[in-house]
Amino acid sequence: MESTILQNLPLALLPWYQQNKRDLPWRRTKEPYPIWLSEIMLQQTRVEAVKGYYARFLTALPTIEALAACDDDTLHKLWEGLGYYSRVRNLKKAAQAVMTNHGGVFPTDHWDILALPGIGEYTAGAICSIAYDQPKAAVDGNVLRVISRITEDATPIDLPAYKSKVKAALEAIYPAQAGDFTQALMELGATLCGPNRQPDCASCPCRDFCGSALHGTAMQYPVKLPKKSRKTEKMTVFILSCGGKYALQKRPDTGLLAGLWQFPNLPGHLSTQEALSALERLSIIPRELHRQVTRKHIFTHIQWDMVGFYLETAKVSGDFVWLTADEINATAALPTAFRQFWEEISDV
Repeated sequence: MESTILQNLPLALLPWYQQNKRDLPWRRTKEPYPIWLSEIMLQQTRVEAVKGYYARFLTALPTIEALAACDDDTLHKLWEGLGYYSRVRNLKKAAQAVMTNHGGVFPTDHWDILALPGIGEYTAGAICSIAYDQPKAAVDGNVLRVISRITEDATPIDLPAYKSKVKAALEAIYPAQAGDFTQALMELGATLCGPNRQPDCASCPCRDFCGSALHGTAMQYPVKLPKKSRKTEKMTVFILSCGGKYALQKRPDTGLLAGLWQFPNLPGHLSTQEALSALERLSIIPRELHRQVTRKHIFTHIQWDMVGFYLETAKVSGDFVWLTADEINATAALPTAFRQFWEEISDV
């Protein structure tokens, strides 16, 4: 890691950030709770998608105390559509830990923050630097891309040792304006030096000392390890309706999409006759099959290939919860994998 090159970063990035930063709602505060919330929401999610969720979440749960006391169904509904629901479950657990262990006041010590559920090195660094101006780096994919291009380092950025090396190198050159420096690095990686495209080196404040800009090698970096193959699972989903109500059930409390609502489903791709027979075994009397569709949903390591049957039943029965459309829209958090079937209900 060329530390002498990185020493140029603060002087180059801080003025550029002040002139070019996007006006994002979580940048208008130094309070740790909204900063923490934004960082969790922004994991695996685009900025534009987060804005509305962020505002609604803080309106409903404006304090750590409110978050700690929120019931799970309300919490999941506020998060509905953002995905990776373990994030919001850990948010609540961390809020409860703050109430229990820190008297309801978000801690300022890096190690106390890192000990909270769902907070890793990146999020702890972001909170410490942005909220408290502590010299703690928040190293994510954007930052790793920027640093690997500046230093022309071909080490795979997926390796934990490389991330640790970048973190240490950055913390050695942190300026007093730690929060602005952290956000400037993030901003550069999210805008001029973005992923999967040619960076805008001509507009970059680092162009005079960036190895990739000087040598025209930007698209060679970052280097990543080969991706692991994604497992595919087949599933048959039943969208059952009766008298304006729809059948739902809760997923188990542990595992993928834990504790969220889902449409009844069975493993494998069932034929129409197999599906109807399976429903009868579940004490459901099918009356009319409206249509059959195929959909898929991709998680990080799993892909669901789904066949969906839209069926009207003779009566409300089976070991399900039957809710109206208004009740589902108001209270039942459907993860995206199942919500895509729900969004087509008006066409049935």
